[in-house]
Amino acid sequence: MKIALLSYSTKPRGGVVHTLALAEALARAGQDVTVWTLGRAGDTGFFRPVDPRVRLSIVPFPDLDPDEGVGPRILRSIAVLRAAFTPELYDVVHAQDCISANAVDRCIRTVHHLDHFSTPELAACHERAIVVPHAHICVSAAVAAEVEAGWGIRATVIPNGVDASRFAFAAGPDGAARAARRCWRDRLGRYVLAVGGIEPRKGSLDLLSAYALLAESDPDVRLVIAGGETLFDYRDYRAAWDKLAAQLGISPLVLGPVAHDDLPSLVAAADVFCFPSLKEGFGLAAMEALAAGVPVVTRDLPVLREVFRDAARFATEPTGFADQMLAALGDPDSHRSAGRALAGQYTWDAAAAAHLACYEESTSRPA
Repeated sequence: MKIALLSYSTKPRGGVVHTLALAEALARAGQDVTVWTLGRAGDTGFFRPVDPRVRLSIVPFPDLDPDEGVGPRILRSIAVLRAAFTPELYDVVHAQDCISANAVDRCIRTVHHLDHFSTPELAACHERAIVVPHAHICVSAAVAAEVEAGWGIRATVIPNGVDASRFAFAAGPDGAARAARRCWRDRLGRYVLAVGGIEPRKGSLDLLSAYALLAESDPDVRLVIAGGETLFDYRDYRAAWDKLAAQLGISPLVLGPVAHDDLPSLVAAADVFCFPSLKEGFGLAAMEALAAGVPVVTRDLPVLREVFRDAARFATEPTGFADQMLAALGDPDSHRSAGRALAGQYTWDAAAAAHLACYEESTSRPA
């Protein structure tokens, strides 16, 4: 089967991580897989090496105007990918986001999570990317229920895979793994980690408030935030975040994007992983933390209850997050075995097998 997986970026966002891992698992299963994406700002490759069995087609997407708005940039992204893509060469076209789904006329679409946009171009892009595809996949039953409730569309539920062994190794006894963790601890001390950058969907303002409360009880623990590569303009939100941090008298460390090879040790060296997202489809970053044996405190959302079961601590408001983080710091072993066992259940090879069944079913339908 010739399969095209379409993404919108080469950077380490959740959907891109998913796309590459799925492509590699499909290639291991003997499929002919090509990943198509946009190479922004001169990128000619992805944020990490990709299995050579996976073909890559990275379409140049130059930065033309530093003042280009989000709406025009999204429309240009769709147009550039549409002009380059060759759908006639593939048996399956599978889009992983609303940009790539708008760049093709017929595709399977994975809906990782649902967004609500006020920018007209983004709202139209989001709507079309749900309505037009001929088949749909969701990474959790909770998101599939949202899609059915909102559009009457029934999606196939295929959970994410997790590269659990990579994060478990980073937390293990190997000398190099211990040295890598020690480097982070020497630099950062004890720390609460959040991955995903500073943006509304990640609940970053609640994270600040929760950490300020935590610091009243445990002033020696630091807040560290990694990641944050995005297409969207969150400058106003970041300004509000900086203002709140100053008001609270706290100074979190914002690392920005962390190299692929360094991320597992950063996660494994953390005392707590905090995940206060307001919208998620699965929660891959938090599941990776469980694989590393790190306690996870996450927002009490239906999707995260579904995915994390009894392996994480749940909270809703900043006070609850602070209380649960403090409890995790005091008893880091309480959920460790359950977390590692849960993360090990989600494999990319199983996800690939489920995708192949979905592809075969969808291609057997009349066009």
